Amino acid sequence: MFNVWKSMIYVAFALLVATPGWLSAATMADTLAPAPTAPVISISDSELLGLQNQLNSLKQQVSQASTYTQLESSQDLVLALIQNIERLSTSLLPGQAQLQAQLNVLGPVPLDENAQVTSAITTQRDTLGEQKDRIDNQLKTLAALKVSAAELITQIASIRRSLLEAEVTQQTNSILNPRFWSPLFDLPLDDRQRFSALVQQLNVTHQAAWQPGQRAITASLLVLALVIWSLGRKLAGRGLAWLCIHRMPEGRLRRSSLALASVLATVLSAGIALQLLHFAATRQLPYTPLLADLAQYLEKLAYTCVMITGLSRALLSTKHPSWRLPDIADPVALAIEPYPRRLASLLLVLVTLVQMSNVTGMSAEVVLFGRGIVALVVALVIGALLLRVSKTRRALIVAGENPEGVTTSAGLIYVFAGIAVVVSLFALVIGYVTMARFITYEMVWIFIVFAAFYLLTQVYQDTCESLFSPRQPTGKAIKQLLGIGNPRLEQICTVFSGAGRAILMLIGVIALFVGGIGTTFGQLVTSTAAILGGEGLRKLNIVPDNLMRAFLTLMIGVYLIRTLRRWLDGEFLPKTEMDPGMCASLSTLFANIGYASIVLLTLSSLGIKWTNLAWIVSALSVGIGFGLQEIVKNFISGLILLTERPVKVGDLISISGVEGDIRRINVRATEIQLADRSIMIVPNSHLISQNLRNVTLGGSAQGVVILELMFPLDIDPELVQNLLMDSYTEHESILDKPAPFLRFSQLKPEGITLTITGYVGSPRTVGAIKSELLFEILKRLGAAGIELAKPPPTP
Repeated sequence: MFNVWKSMIYVAFALLVATPGWLSAATMADTLAPAPTAPVISISDSELLGLQNQLNSLKQQVSQASTYTQLESSQDLVLALIQNIERLSTSLLPGQAQLQAQLNVLGPVPLDENAQVTSAITTQRDTLGEQKDRIDNQLKTLAALKVSAAELITQIASIRRSLLEAEVTQQTNSILNPRFWSPLFDLPLDDRQRFSALVQQLNVTHQAAWQPGQRAITASLLVLALVIWSLGRKLAGRGLAWLCIHRMPEGRLRRSSLALASVLATVLSAGIALQLLHFAATRQLPYTPLLADLAQYLEKLAYTCVMITGLSRALLSTKHPSWRLPDIADPVALAIEPYPRRLASLLLVLVTLVQMSNVTGMSAEVVLFGRGIVALVVALVIGALLLRVSKTRRALIVAGENPEGVTTSAGLIYVFAGIAVVVSLFALVIGYVTMARFITYEMVWIFIVFAAFYLLTQVYQDTCESLFSPRQPTGKAIKQLLGIGNPRLEQICTVFSGAGRAILMLIGVIALFVGGIGTTFGQLVTSTAAILGGEGLRKLNIVPDNLMRAFLTLMIGVYLIRTLRRWLDGEFLPKTEMDPGMCASLSTLFANIGYASIVLLTLSSLGIKWTNLAWIVSALSVGIGFGLQEIVKNFISGLILLTERPVKVGDLISISGVEGDIRRINVRATEIQLADRSIMIVPNSHLISQNLRNVTLGGSAQGVVILELMFPLDIDPELVQNLLMDSYTEHESILDKPAPFLRFSQLKPEGITLTITGYVGSPRTVGAIKSELLFEILKRLGAAGIELAKPPPTP
């Protein structure tokens, strides 16, 4: 059987050798040719042309716009165009990467004599190259369109700013002037015709929705929308509240989550109800362009009013005072409660009328009248709210109760709102109607932004405290994973909470400036992303995927460093022949190098290129030159101490009159424990640059016990000498070599001074042994009747 297999192998080898060159070439070509892959996603030239035409149309529309509302509508369309361009660009990127990977597999054209193999590879490469060039050109075109659209957004903002400045600074009729109220009693003929045209379009839409056979469906949709807004909102609020109560841990997180749940229930139910209303109105006949613009603005206005009522209901929480987040007394909350609903209802009605005059192009007198009425009503409602709150607080103070925890921010809010109301009313009186409208709108928008981000900040902070709480399972798991204690866990919680609140505050400030009444959540997200996701962040290549990878790298790296350091300190280093000081130095050096490596790996995981960090290096060099040079000097000195080891942990040193044991050598400074057990922090550079006495260097240092005693002139010197020498030589801690010795130090009229010196095994025992010797010498002197010399009396 073995011979048969052997013969078959020989035959196969012979056939392989004798195979003609064309067969070998064909087989090699089939092997080198890449397998067919999934088709690459591409977009047609007609789509690109359509995007270009849409952008050109928007540019023409912006150039012809003459009102603030028209520019706002154009801005929404440009933002939608940018989102569409980004979606198409994202869909092309995987195909570009796939084609590039296939071209990398094929490589350059081989210099091979086999023309058939070269031809097959060249054909495949040319095909892939053409596809990749097509996608590259499409991506370049999309990028150019996006840049042009972004420039158009900037131009729209500039034009809107100019129009707003012109309108705000324009003085018209005062509300005290009868001409201001003339549109209410005598509407101009042209304006009546425009309003009639709008009413006719509304009647057409109404008749289409209420035509025979459709009335039942339309009525059902309207009733369903009403039920969802009223009953559905209550049921959703109760359901979310039940989830928060039974699923959230006890404490502040449950309270803040209940407030957030209330807002979510209000917004979601309102959104569903609005969609049902829109479907009921356009189910049979779509809106005309005029009605479409009006409906789009009214939808934004409805969401604004819903946010006013939802946020006020969640923060005041009059039905459940224990759920209330701000420190507001119950009477004050009850006094505030009706005003947000009144404000939202009046805004919904009045601004709708004003917007109807805007979209129909009514005269400036009618538009200014509507703006003035809205500004007047909003200012009066907010002013009444402030007066009611002030009156309630004064009544509580008179009654001896504490109305609320008044803080600086709360006081500033009251003052700011009061000043804004007074200024807006004064502007209406002197004829600056648009300025008054702008101030009142900004007051409402500031309330929405402040209330929303206050709620989000509280939820985020409470989430961090619950997540990192040592009493919660997550906190226990983090402690076990990282091997840290409660203080370090609290520090991590503080860092995460502070960073998150800072980011939310930054986004809130951006929302204040880029938004206003009628701004949707999508517009806020787009505008914020455009500001935060600028060219700098794009160069740094910071994306969510990189952020998650960097976070995991940091957490796992810290855990590994701490685990390895505990293993070094507890198992490996104690089993070596190194002294404890050397072990501590090696452990600290390993930790410093490890943490530096983790920082580098984290930056690498973020996708940050070192060439993009040149500005950081430049700023750091300037900082080192001015303020960080001491820190850098101490850091380098710490590395020298850990490597050259002129001193080490456990040494007894003396520097600048300070003597103590080295307990720890940190990156910046060294901890020295003094005789009274206190710790003195000495910069590492002082240990390198100043004269330092290392008492225990080398491990063979001996302590010196020196006593100086003064005796009267009439004593027997030999007797005293023998007594002192016997006290030293008989003490068990005094070394025989070197032997103790006595010297005659001084001779004065007051007496003679004798100095006796002895050596002990360690400098650390000098103090205790000196005390024992003094007790023994005084005892022997007293037994021998020898007294010490008395100091001369002071004059």
